[in-house]
Order: sequence, then structure tokens, then C-alpha cells
Amino acid sequence: MSSPAPENVVIVGAGIIGVSTAYYLSLLSPSTKIYIVEASPVLFSSASGKAAGFLARDWFSKASASLGELSFDLHRKLAEDHNGGREWGYSSSTAYSISDSQSTSAGKGEDWLFSGTSRALMASGLAQKEGGAPDWLAVGREKGSAIVDMISDASSTAQVDPLLLSQFLLRQCQARNAKLYHPATPTGVVVSSSNVLTGLTIRTADGTKTTLPCDSLILTAGVWTPRVFSTLFPTATAELSISQLSGYSLVLRSPRWSEDPYAGDKSLGSHAAFTTDTEAGFSPEIFSRAGGDIYLAGLNTTAVPVADVTASVLPDPAEIDRLKKVARKMLGDDELEILKEGFCHRPVTNSGTPLLTSLGEDATGVSGKVWVAGGHGPWGISMSLGTGLVLSEMMLERTPSADVSSLGL
Repeated sequence: MSSPAPENVVIVGAGIIGVSTAYYLSLLSPSTKIYIVEASPVLFSSASGKAAGFLARDWFSKASASLGELSFDLHRKLAEDHNGGREWGYSSSTAYSISDSQSTSAGKGEDWLFSGTSRALMASGLAQKEGGAPDWLAVGREKGSAIVDMISDASSTAQVDPLLLSQFLLRQCQARNAKLYHPATPTGVVVSSSNVLTGLTIRTADGTKTTLPCDSLILTAGVWTPRVFSTLFPTATAELSISQLSGYSLVLRSPRWSEDPYAGDKSLGSHAAFTTDTEAGFSPEIFSRAGGDIYLAGLNTTAVPVADVTASVLPDPAEIDRLKKVARKMLGDDELEILKEGFCHRPVTNSGTPLLTSLGEDATGVSGKVWVAGGHGPWGISMSLGTGLVLSEMMLERTPSADVSSLGL
């Protein structure tokens, strides 16, 4: 038998992890009042709005495999229930590994994340087979120019537009009376005479201070989560090892990828291609998406410091030029239409696996329910729904739908 549901839950961070948590919590516990606090002047201005939106079911290390599988299935179900193909560009995807030789790089777990090698290593346990790349890629038109292996199909990979999905989830939460405070910065917690958490103080853009009732606090602020934690719990003994793996990206169009890959209401399927470009010095990842655009990334760095959440960070023109050169090479087209040049910070942990845990009084110095979810790295979109559901279940003291026992501090 579950304990009484929390009365007032405050979620700090309105990225896709935060709104996914609010989405499932509002479904499982309609009586709970949910407050979402976001400091950035623009919603979904970091990874939640700028990531590729690639989804995988079984590309994860043992610690996060159960969560990854659950989340992929939830993405599919959500799309089926809410016309996700039209609403946020959900489509099945076929993934390919492209190389110029038979050699492969050894690796395990999340090694690829820090070594700069291809994410396709995570699919190395699958049955690979030779398969021609799609024609919108140059290698798909120049047969025999490279080795192409199909490493997954529609059963285990898919694609979304993360910005549209995040916006959908937020609208659903607000329709169930979740309240959004934006832009607003958390400044401190309020405790009772017996040191029990009772509220969260925030400051809005005009300088007004407001105290929100809070008996359960969730921190989902991406790379800013450790700063928020330190601000709210200055005497805490726990340290949240979440840092940044920042990435550059391009969104572009090519005449060889359809602007409307739908036949009626059915997606024709998207594609993902992973390779390593030794000349460029990184491992490009390129994705065709159901909205008719193509997303190129893979150029990552840990050298760009994380500014205040309210500050906008412009991409380095030299790094964007590196991406453009790779785009022309991979697509075989000098006349590509560049729609967006992007840069964002993705939260990662030292282990490469996400953090999903509760923090007790011994860690925070305050008695009350405090939860942290973050550090998903490049898998934040893919794992978002599973994280939101499991976190909601744990808060309600229900049996979680995935094994996250290895995702604690």
C-alpha cells in the first residue's frame, strides 16, 4: 500500500526531464499540486530544444539498460496515443554505421562518450548486417565507397523533434493545472522549526520574491543542477557530479530528403548514420527527421564553461565551419540550406550514466523529500519519459517500472 501522495511538489528545471516528470506525476497523482520553476528566459533553450532527438531501446550500459528500454517503449506509446508523428515528428528510424575499413574500435559501457569515438559502438551487441545507406547520404549514392552496416531497425530506434515533444509535454502538464513560474530563479528553501522542508523561495524577473509550498523537491536543471543544489542547501555534504559535455550542431535541408516523409498518417521512417572522420577530428552523427530536416552533430567539447542559465552562448564560428565541411562531405552537396547553427550544454556524470536518486537529510541537511534526476548526456531525450515515470513512481513509493538501483550517488 502506497503512502499518501505529496501535496506540493516543486520541480526546478523545465527541460524535458522536468516536464516528463510533471507529465507522469500529474497522471499518477492528480491531487498533487505541481509547480515548475525555470530560470532561463527562453524555454527549452538548451539540450531539450537543441538535441537531435534520437531514441534507442537497447544501446545502453547495464546500469541504465532497464531505464532505456522502458523509455523507448513509453515514447512509442505516447506517439500512438497522441498522434506523435504529426505533433512532434515521431518516426521509426534505421541506424547505420559507416566506415572506410573493416576495423572497429573496442569499447564498453559509455566509453565512447569520453573517447570521442562513434556512438555506434553501443549497438555493437546487435546483429549487424550489410545494408545500403539512404540516398540522401553521399555514401548511399556512391556504392562501394565505404562499408555500411545496418545496426538497428524500427524495432529499437526512432526519432523525434525534441523541442516539439517538450512543448507538448508542458502543455499537457498545464492542462492538468501544473503551474509554470518562468523566468524565475530559486533562491532558498523554507523549513519548519523542526527542520522539515515546507517551501521554496523564488525570485521572478522583476525582482519579486515568492514562496511556493513544497513538501517534495525535484531538481532537474541539467548542467545547472549542482549550482541549484548548492544554492538551496549550502551546508549539504553531498556533491552532485554533473558536468557539461557541450556540443555543436547544424539543422539543414537537402533536396534529397523529402520535406514531408509521410504517406497519409504513416511515417516512411527516418535514418541515423554514425561514422568517424579522422580528417575532421571527430565522430559525426547525422539524422534525417520527419519534419524534412537533417540534423548533424558529434562535435563535442568540455572546454566551454557553463555560464549563468540566463546567458545565451553563441556557437564558435570556426567549429560551425568544421560541421559545414563535414555536412557537404557526408551529403555530397555544396548547396545545402542551413536552417540553424546550434550549441548547447548536455549534462553528464563521471560514469556516463544518469543520476536518478533521492537525497536524505544526511545529504542535504534538511528533512524532507529531495530528488535529483540528471546527467543523461546525449541520451536525455531518449531516456526522458522513462525517467519521468520512474521518478514519479518512486516519489509515490510505488514499485518503479525500471531497475534504477545503480543510478544513485
